Amino acid sequence: SDGGKLLVVPMVGSHWLSMQEVVQKLSERGHEVVVVVPEVSWQMETTQDYKVVTYPVRQSLEELDNAF
Repeated sequence: SDGGKLLVVPMVGSHWLSMQEVVQKLSERGHEVVVVVPEVSWQMETTQDYKVVTYPVRQSLEELDNAF
C-alpha cells in the first residue's frame, strides 16, 4: 500500500465483513483499491468507493445456499 494501490482478494463471508470497513477507509484516504470477488456471493456487493472486479464461478447462488 506504500504506492497508494491495494489489491484485495477476500474470502466470502465473515472475512470480508471484517475487512470491508478497512478497505472503505483506505479508499477514502486516496488509495486506489481493487477488490476481486466471485460473480456469485452473499455479502460482496459493488460500490462506488472502490473498483470491484468479478471472476466467473461454476455454482449458482442456490447451489451456494444449499452447500451451507
